[in-house]
Amino acid sequence: MKHLSMDAEAVRIFTKGITIAIGGMFPAWAVGNIVGKAMEAIGRNPEASDKIFVPMLLGAAFAEAIAIYALVVVFVL
Repeated sequence: MKHLSMDAEAVRIFTKGITIAIGGMFPAWAVGNIVGKAMEAIGRNPEASDKIFVPMLLGAAFAEAIAIYALVVVFVL
């Protein structure tokens, strides 16, 4: 029976690792994409930087919130 419990623990640890890896990778990609596109837009039209900056920050904050949700899920698992 001890062998089965070690396998279950290994699966649990592996699941946590995959969850936090995916939960950190995709929000990081999204934030990079959001900020990159905002910088492109500001580069093309510098006068619109005030209108672009706040939505960019909100989008980045929402993407980072998803990473925090993934962290919470890992602690619950």
